[in-house]
Amino acid sequence: MAMVDEPLYPIAILIDELKNENIQLRLNSIRKLTTIARALGAERTRRELIPFLSENSDDDDEVLLAVAEELGAFIPYVGGVEYADVLLPPLETLCTIEETCVRDKAVESLCKIGTQMREQELVKYFIPLVKRLAAGEWFTARVSSCGLFHIAYPIAPETEKTELRTVYGQLCQDDMPMVRRAAALNLGKFSATVEASYLKTNIISIFEDLAQDDQDSVRLLVVESCAALGKLLEPEDCVAHILPVIVNFSQDKSWRVRYMVADQLYELCEAVGPEPTRSDLVPAYVRLLRDNEAEVRIAAAGKVTKFSEILNSELAIQHILPCVKDLSTDSSQHVRSALASVIMGMAPVLGKEATIEQLLPIFLSLLKDEFPDVRLNIISKLDQVNQVIGIDLLSQSLFPSIVELAEDRHWRVRLAIIEYIPLLATQLGVEFFDDKLGALCMQWLKDKVYSIRDAAANNVKRLAEELGPEWAMQHIIPQVLDIINDPHYLNRMTVLQAISLLAPVLGSQITCSTLLPLVVNASKDRVPNIKFNVAKVLQSLIPVVDQSVVVETIRPCLVELSEDPDVDVRFFASQALQSSSQVMSS
Repeated sequence: MAMVDEPLYPIAILIDELKNENIQLRLNSIRKLTTIARALGAERTRRELIPFLSENSDDDDEVLLAVAEELGAFIPYVGGVEYADVLLPPLETLCTIEETCVRDKAVESLCKIGTQMREQELVKYFIPLVKRLAAGEWFTARVSSCGLFHIAYPIAPETEKTELRTVYGQLCQDDMPMVRRAAALNLGKFSATVEASYLKTNIISIFEDLAQDDQDSVRLLVVESCAALGKLLEPEDCVAHILPVIVNFSQDKSWRVRYMVADQLYELCEAVGPEPTRSDLVPAYVRLLRDNEAEVRIAAAGKVTKFSEILNSELAIQHILPCVKDLSTDSSQHVRSALASVIMGMAPVLGKEATIEQLLPIFLSLLKDEFPDVRLNIISKLDQVNQVIGIDLLSQSLFPSIVELAEDRHWRVRLAIIEYIPLLATQLGVEFFDDKLGALCMQWLKDKVYSIRDAAANNVKRLAEELGPEWAMQHIIPQVLDIINDPHYLNRMTVLQAISLLAPVLGSQITCSTLLPLVVNASKDRVPNIKFNVAKVLQSLIPVVDQSVVVETIRPCLVELSEDPDVDVRFFASQALQSSSQVMSS
């Protein structure tokens, strides 16, 4: 309230702090602009604050970035949309700053303000601003202007529209590559606002000029415009104007341009239609899959499934699959990893027969890859193949690899396999699991890595849920409980964790007769970590067992632990006792 009572005080603070040598103080004052504007009121904000900000355009870039950001949301503080034009001069100045991030933020704020301004103000103030920036002597102003045309053009009078199209065309032929880059980057946005009749004349002409630019940094941005223009044009115009450019770009001398084509190509298939896709885009995509640059092959490999979905299975088998086979043995591990992350999605496209005959051998080779990320990417997507060829065939083909990966030296690979085990157990059935996978599950409970032991304990619980308490009692519980006598205390702790997870699944009777005696026995362990984990487990068992068991067995054990010499054991035992008292009283 003091700020409102003393209206000169806030602006004085702002001016003082903006001139302070400490950049943090200057930044803080800019971040409080909205508070200061509220205190000053709309009229004084327009008359004093905004001009002051316009004069301080030579500050540190970090401060100018904050100013550009704040002004984008400043319309309510200058008196509403009818006074929005007062915000344009400081932002226009910021659009000419050398630092790119400041200019970008100023353009973003101008776009926000422009979308809220009334039509007459846009014509009177915004369009002249765009033209001034586009004619700027310094390239930074011309770069910034390119991002504003899509706001100015829709509301411009017909004569102004003609001039704006001409000016944009000139920016696309600017001497400075940075200006042409900005024009290429914003071409899609600008095209979306241009009338259909001018798309085929002005815009396509601009597009074709940019596509032949001698700078690869300009050409690669034109690739992004291809998809945007493709959605605006009729299919026949797309084939006539966009398709030849894309085919040329797929053979461009710069790998960066080819990379962008590989990344965007599948989006263009919908724009040009099925026939040109088969005749022109499939050969272009095959070239990219076999490119001599690994980065291009990575981008192309990552789109294998999406591209295959656009084609029919026959075309995918004929053209794409041979490339996929080559990529699965590519010299770059990153190419193989990109392929492994998407190749499973090809199974539904190819169908059961082709998947079994041609795709499955590729899966198996990737599962044995020396690079762990490749193996991981295959394991995490196994369910997509399972849906196509069935779990029986999948398990027969993949089981040797799964056993091998269960002992993989990279723990993340082992972790991925553990998470897949309950699905295998459910779909393969009890007998197959008992014979092949039971020993693996026990092995993981003793792993050197905590994350694996933790996942293995959860795995045991999920198996008990899937296959039932009776099966768990017969096949899992005896082996799990044997580990309670393991000489290594970390393994004994894992068993305690498994018991706390299994108890709710197995029920009160099995918990009381089989699990609880082991937990109580473990309370006499010589390692304090085991004892305080016993207290935690006993606390988790209280809701599972009958109240009489809590009184007769659990509480006496906790009382004993609460008198332990170790402070942590006493703390967790006391916590568990308190919990048991609350349960009993309720």
